[in-house]
Amino acid sequence: MLRIALLYPELLGTYGDAGNARVLAERARRRGIEASSVVVSMSQALPAAQIYLLGGGEDGPQRQARELLAVGGLGARVADGAAVLAVCAGLQILGDSFSVEGDDAFDGLGMVDVTTRRGERRSVGEMAVDVGGRTLVGFENHGGTTSLGVDVVPLGRVLVGRGNDGFTDGFYAPRLWGTYAHGPVLALNPWFADQILAEVLGQALEPLASVADQLYAERVAAISPSRGARPSGSGRR
Repeated sequence: MLRIALLYPELLGTYGDAGNARVLAERARRRGIEASSVVVSMSQALPAAQIYLLGGGEDGPQRQARELLAVGGLGARVADGAAVLAVCAGLQILGDSFSVEGDDAFDGLGMVDVTTRRGERRSVGEMAVDVGGRTLVGFENHGGTTSLGVDVVPLGRVLVGRGNDGFTDGFYAPRLWGTYAHGPVLALNPWFADQILAEVLGQALEPLASVADQLYAERVAAISPSRGARPSGSGRR
Protein backbone atom coordinates (compact mmCIF):
# COMPACT_ATOMS: atom_id res chain seq x y z
CA MET A 1 0.00 0.00 0.00
CA LEU A 2 1.13 3.52 -0.81
CA ARG A 3 1.09 5.53 2.42
CA ILE A 4 1.09 9.34 2.35
CA ALA A 5 1.77 11.37 5.50
CA LEU A 6 0.65 14.97 5.85
CA LEU A 7 2.91 16.53 8.49
CA TYR A 8 1.78 19.07 11.08
CA PRO A 9 -1.03 20.84 9.22
CA GLU A 10 -1.72 22.90 12.37
CA LEU A 11 1.73 24.45 11.80
CA LEU A 12 2.23 24.08 8.05
CA GLY A 13 -1.28 24.30 6.66
CA THR A 14 -1.37 27.61 4.81
CA TYR A 15 -3.34 28.10 1.58
CA GLY A 16 -4.81 24.63 1.32
CA ASP A 17 -1.51 22.77 1.03
CA ALA A 18 -3.06 19.87 2.96
CA GLY A 19 -5.04 19.13 -0.19
CA ASN A 20 -1.89 17.71 -1.78
CA ALA A 21 -2.31 14.54 0.28
CA ARG A 22 -5.84 14.01 -0.96
CA VAL A 23 -4.82 14.53 -4.58
CA LEU A 24 -2.00 11.99 -4.45
CA ALA A 25 -4.11 9.35 -2.73
CA GLU A 26 -7.09 9.81 -5.04
CA ARG A 27 -5.07 9.75 -8.27
CA ALA A 28 -3.38 6.56 -7.11
CA ARG A 29 -6.70 4.91 -6.19
CA ARG A 30 -8.29 5.79 -9.53
CA ARG A 31 -5.57 3.74 -11.18
CA GLY A 32 -6.25 0.75 -8.95
CA ILE A 33 -3.31 1.44 -6.62
CA GLU A 34 -4.13 0.93 -2.96
CA ALA A 35 -3.32 4.14 -1.11
CA SER A 36 -4.01 5.77 2.23
CA SER A 37 -3.20 9.13 3.78
CA VAL A 38 -2.58 9.97 7.41
CA VAL A 39 -2.53 13.35 9.15
CA VAL A 40 0.34 13.66 11.62
CA SER A 41 -0.17 16.20 14.40
CA MET A 42 2.45 17.84 16.58
CA SER A 43 1.92 15.33 19.38
CA GLN A 44 2.44 12.26 17.19
CA ALA A 45 5.57 10.39 16.21
CA LEU A 46 6.57 10.37 12.56
CA PRO A 47 5.00 7.26 11.01
CA ALA A 48 6.43 5.12 8.24
CA ALA A 49 5.28 6.38 4.83
CA GLN A 50 6.39 6.48 1.21
CA ILE A 51 5.56 10.19 0.76
CA TYR A 52 5.73 12.99 3.33
CA LEU A 53 4.10 16.35 2.68
CA LEU A 54 5.14 19.70 4.15
CA GLY A 55 3.16 22.87 3.56
CA GLY A 56 3.56 26.59 4.16
CA GLY A 57 3.36 28.38 7.48
CA GLU A 58 4.26 31.50 9.39
CA ASP A 59 7.62 32.16 11.02
CA GLY A 60 6.97 30.81 14.52
CA PRO A 61 5.20 27.62 13.41
CA GLN A 62 7.92 27.07 10.83
CA ARG A 63 10.56 26.95 13.57
CA GLN A 64 8.40 24.61 15.65
CA ALA A 65 7.96 22.27 12.69
CA ARG A 66 11.70 22.22 12.07
CA GLU A 67 12.38 21.15 15.65
CA LEU A 68 9.78 18.41 15.50
CA LEU A 69 11.11 17.08 12.20
CA ALA A 70 14.68 17.04 13.46
CA VAL A 71 13.67 14.97 16.49
CA GLY A 72 11.29 12.83 14.46
CA GLY A 73 13.96 11.78 11.99
CA LEU A 74 12.59 12.86 8.62
CA GLY A 75 16.10 12.79 7.16
CA ALA A 76 16.51 9.17 8.16
CA ARG A 77 13.18 8.30 6.56
CA VAL A 78 14.30 9.84 3.27
CA ALA A 79 17.66 8.08 3.49
CA ASP A 80 15.68 4.84 3.73
CA GLY A 81 13.82 5.66 0.51
CA ALA A 82 10.89 7.91 1.39
CA ALA A 83 9.97 10.97 -0.70
CA VAL A 84 9.07 14.52 0.31
CA LEU A 85 7.07 17.28 -1.37
CA ALA A 86 7.79 20.55 0.44
CA VAL A 87 5.96 23.82 -0.22
CA CYS A 88 7.17 27.30 0.81
CA ALA A 89 8.08 27.13 4.53
CA GLY A 90 8.49 23.38 4.12
CA LEU A 91 10.98 23.98 1.30
CA GLN A 92 13.01 26.31 3.53
CA ILE A 93 13.04 23.82 6.42
CA LEU A 94 14.68 21.12 4.28
CA GLY A 95 17.60 23.44 3.50
CA ASP A 96 20.71 24.31 5.48
CA SER A 97 19.30 27.47 7.07
CA PHE A 98 16.47 29.98 6.84
CA SER A 99 15.89 33.48 8.17
CA VAL A 100 12.64 34.45 9.85
CA GLU A 101 11.56 37.24 12.17
CA GLY A 102 14.00 39.75 10.73
CA ASP A 103 17.51 38.59 9.90
CA ASP A 104 17.85 35.88 12.54
CA ALA A 105 19.04 32.68 10.88
CA PHE A 106 17.93 29.22 12.03
CA ASP A 107 19.31 25.83 11.12
CA GLY A 108 17.29 23.79 8.68
CA LEU A 109 17.38 20.01 8.40
CA GLY A 110 20.32 20.11 5.99
CA MET A 111 18.73 17.66 3.57
CA VAL A 112 19.37 19.93 0.57
CA ASP A 113 22.13 22.52 -0.03
CA VAL A 114 19.71 25.45 0.08
CA THR A 115 19.81 28.70 2.06
CA THR A 116 16.92 31.13 2.53
CA ARG A 117 17.44 34.74 3.61
CA ARG A 118 14.95 37.48 4.28
CA GLY A 119 14.24 39.22 0.97
CA GLU A 120 14.02 42.96 0.41
CA ARG A 121 10.34 42.66 -0.46
CA ARG A 122 7.55 40.16 0.00
CA SER A 123 6.56 38.07 -3.03
CA VAL A 124 2.78 37.79 -3.36
CA GLY A 125 0.74 36.79 -6.39
CA GLU A 126 0.24 34.31 -9.19
CA MET A 127 3.18 32.28 -10.42
CA ALA A 128 4.01 30.07 -13.38
CA VAL A 129 7.13 27.92 -13.68
CA ASP A 130 8.54 26.01 -16.66
CA VAL A 131 9.31 22.54 -15.33
CA GLY A 132 11.06 20.56 -18.06
CA GLY A 133 8.71 21.91 -20.74
CA ARG A 134 5.51 21.81 -18.73
CA THR A 135 4.01 24.73 -16.88
CA LEU A 136 3.45 24.56 -13.16
CA VAL A 137 0.93 27.13 -11.86
CA GLY A 138 0.05 28.36 -8.39
CA PHE A 139 0.43 31.40 -6.20
CA GLU A 140 3.09 32.52 -3.77
CA ASN A 141 3.18 34.53 -0.55
CA HIS A 142 6.58 34.59 1.12
CA GLY A 143 9.33 36.94 2.22
CA GLY A 144 12.36 34.82 1.48
CA THR A 145 15.05 34.69 -1.19
CA THR A 146 16.33 31.15 -1.66
CA SER A 147 19.80 30.33 -2.96
CA LEU A 148 20.64 26.87 -4.29
CA GLY A 149 24.00 25.16 -3.91
CA VAL A 150 26.02 24.59 -7.07
CA ASP A 151 24.91 20.97 -7.37
CA VAL A 152 21.22 21.58 -6.57
CA VAL A 153 18.83 21.42 -9.50
CA PRO A 154 15.97 23.95 -9.47
CA LEU A 155 12.49 22.58 -9.98
CA GLY A 156 12.03 24.95 -12.89
CA ARG A 157 12.41 28.37 -14.48
CA VAL A 158 10.12 31.17 -13.34
CA LEU A 159 7.83 32.56 -16.06
CA VAL A 160 5.55 34.63 -13.82
CA GLY A 161 6.20 35.59 -10.20
CA ARG A 162 9.37 35.23 -8.15
CA GLY A 163 9.89 31.74 -6.72
CA ASN A 164 13.39 31.39 -5.27
CA ASP A 165 14.89 34.55 -6.69
CA GLY A 166 12.96 35.73 -9.73
CA PHE A 167 14.70 33.22 -12.00
CA THR A 168 14.13 29.74 -10.57
CA ASP A 169 11.61 28.04 -8.31
CA GLY A 170 12.18 25.34 -5.74
CA PHE A 171 14.49 22.38 -6.19
CA TYR A 172 14.46 18.80 -7.41
CA ALA A 173 16.51 15.85 -6.21
CA PRO A 174 15.70 12.14 -6.28
CA ARG A 175 12.57 11.76 -4.11
CA LEU A 176 12.67 15.44 -3.05
CA TRP A 177 10.57 18.21 -4.56
CA GLY A 178 10.40 21.80 -3.32
CA THR A 179 8.31 24.68 -4.66
CA TYR A 180 6.91 28.03 -3.57
CA ALA A 181 3.62 27.29 -5.37
CA HIS A 182 0.56 27.08 -3.16
CA GLY A 183 -2.86 26.20 -4.46
CA PRO A 184 -2.64 23.35 -3.40
CA VAL A 185 -0.07 22.80 -6.10
CA LEU A 186 -1.02 19.20 -6.93
CA ALA A 187 -4.70 20.03 -7.33
CA LEU A 188 -3.81 22.80 -9.77
CA ASN A 189 -1.24 20.66 -11.62
CA PRO A 190 -2.44 17.06 -11.99
CA TRP A 191 0.51 16.18 -14.22
CA PHE A 192 2.88 17.10 -11.38
CA ALA A 193 1.04 14.82 -8.97
CA ASP A 194 1.40 11.99 -11.49
CA GLN A 195 5.14 12.61 -11.91
CA ILE A 196 5.63 12.33 -8.16
CA LEU A 197 3.55 9.15 -8.01
CA ALA A 198 5.41 7.60 -10.94
CA GLU A 199 8.81 8.26 -9.37
CA VAL A 200 7.78 7.00 -5.95
CA LEU A 201 6.10 3.88 -7.33
CA GLY A 202 8.85 3.24 -9.86
CA GLN A 203 6.43 2.69 -12.71
CA ALA A 204 4.80 4.50 -15.59
CA LEU A 205 1.19 5.50 -14.97
CA GLU A 206 -1.72 5.19 -17.34
CA PRO A 207 -3.24 8.54 -18.36
CA LEU A 208 -6.04 9.71 -16.09
CA ALA A 209 -8.36 12.15 -17.81
CA SER A 210 -10.48 14.36 -15.57
CA VAL A 211 -11.94 17.84 -15.29
CA ALA A 212 -8.71 18.79 -13.52
CA ASP A 213 -6.92 18.76 -16.88
CA GLN A 214 -9.33 21.31 -18.36
CA LEU A 215 -9.10 23.52 -15.29
CA TYR A 216 -5.32 23.31 -15.44
CA ALA A 217 -5.22 24.37 -19.10
CA GLU A 218 -7.52 27.30 -18.36
CA ARG A 219 -5.32 28.37 -15.46
CA VAL A 220 -2.18 28.31 -17.58
CA ALA A 221 -3.86 30.48 -20.21
CA ALA A 222 -5.16 32.92 -17.59
CA ILE A 223 -1.88 33.35 -15.74
CA SER A 224 0.65 33.51 -18.53
CA PRO A 225 -0.92 33.91 -21.97
CA SER A 226 1.92 36.14 -23.20
CA ARG A 227 4.88 34.39 -21.54
CA GLY A 228 5.08 31.29 -23.71
CA ALA A 229 3.89 29.04 -20.93
CA ARG A 230 2.91 25.63 -22.17
CA PRO A 231 0.16 23.41 -20.77
CA SER A 232 1.58 20.29 -22.37
CA GLY A 233 4.88 18.65 -23.19
CA SER A 234 7.32 16.29 -21.58
CA GLY A 235 9.76 16.83 -18.77
CA ARG A 236 12.25 14.95 -16.63
CA ARG A 237 10.54 15.66 -13.30
